[in-house]
Amino acid sequence: MKFYGRESQRKSLHRMLNRKDHQVSLIYGRRRVGKSELIKQVLRETPIKKIYYECKQTTEMNNVDSLSVLIGELYHFPRPFFPNLEMLLDYLFQQSMNEPLVLVLDEYPYLRAAVAGLDSILQSLTDKYRDISGLKLILCGSYVDIMKSLMESQNPLYGRVDLTIDLKPMDYYESAMFYSSFSNEDRVRLYSVFGGIPYFNKLIDDGLSVRENIMELIASPGARLENEVSMYLKSEISKITNANEVFEALAKGYSKYSDLLSQSHVSSGPAMVDVLERLIRMEVVRREAPINDEKNKRKAGYYITDNLSLFYYKYIFRFSSQMNIMDPEIFYDRYIGNDFESHYVPSAFEEICRQYLVRLNRAGQMPEPFEKIGKYYYDDPLKRMNGEFDIVTADQKGYVFYEAKFRKEPISLSMIREEIRQVERTGLNCYKYGFISRSGFAEEPDEKMVFITLDDLYA
Repeated sequence: MKFYGRESQRKSLHRMLNRKDHQVSLIYGRRRVGKSELIKQVLRETPIKKIYYECKQTTEMNNVDSLSVLIGELYHFPRPFFPNLEMLLDYLFQQSMNEPLVLVLDEYPYLRAAVAGLDSILQSLTDKYRDISGLKLILCGSYVDIMKSLMESQNPLYGRVDLTIDLKPMDYYESAMFYSSFSNEDRVRLYSVFGGIPYFNKLIDDGLSVRENIMELIASPGARLENEVSMYLKSEISKITNANEVFEALAKGYSKYSDLLSQSHVSSGPAMVDVLERLIRMEVVRREAPINDEKNKRKAGYYITDNLSLFYYKYIFRFSSQMNIMDPEIFYDRYIGNDFESHYVPSAFEEICRQYLVRLNRAGQMPEPFEKIGKYYYDDPLKRMNGEFDIVTADQKGYVFYEAKFRKEPISLSMIREEIRQVERTGLNCYKYGFISRSGFAEEPDEKMVFITLDDLYA
């Protein structure tokens, strides 16, 4: 299957591989995000000799034996014997003194658990061969907490990592490459469900509708991704008390700390803080503070980072009993269809629009580069009203307000002007107003307005 996206990460890895000296790289991210495929693609693109090894949850000697087979195949001699992993690694460091070599240890935490003091062993070998070896060592893992710990000051590998890649899910634009035959509207719908995980996106069947793909992959008993999501979440959060309750509250739309505490029935404030902090460290939940009050913890919101997990908790986890005894089409129409189109997708469209603006900003295509993007909190005690604007950017000239509309009808100029008046009444002083519309606009913008269509997002 064709490899899509990840251009900046591929370039970084190639730069690292093309260096003459010894290099250490860490690549980590959640399961199914495409770490292994990224590495394999880069290995296919380089002429350097390479060993790619997927570490096993077994003994040290079992891993040593498996690695020894790969060494024999690479250098065209019978499988060598090594008494332990340290001797094997030392041999590879020596080999790379004469000819560059790439060694990939995928799912490194498994090997780390099997070999006592492995971080220290790598530190010792790295220091010993740093100036004379051409070994490019890539450590990859899905256990984000463990991989991040390798860079902490108390870890033996601290200061010895040359390249770190925290591989995130793809954005809406790269994800759409997997289902390019769909309309732009349906690309929004598909991204809202399957998000930026390549493994999920490559399962989408372009011979089926969006509705049929959802039923086939997630919204029917025994669906392939229903099990995938539930098993992923169990492996990630099963040891965290009350995590399911917090996830369910987040999926219902509760984002503020106080609301999560009351809705999830977590026993105490400190317990809630612990749950949220652990979920954030695992990168399954994110904390977002308004750009105009970033240090105010009370105004911060918490959100599920993965679209498929959000969809799962909102519709599947919540109504699993009904799904297991109903026809998939009836279940979809009764518990998903209307809410999905009227609330779920429009909310996901706002995130897509944020990603679009960030893409333009990174590419230097914004008229005025912005320094912040996010929610803007307003509070008017006299009028007894407060709330948030979902998409606001801040640059050296001031604020730009954006409104994203995923509606069937074009947006009229009168609707836009009323929206601007409402913004002005809150005290948010913007020098420009942007509007992003699924169905276009009924009239032309004036000098303070920016009109962006759905086609612009996918151009």
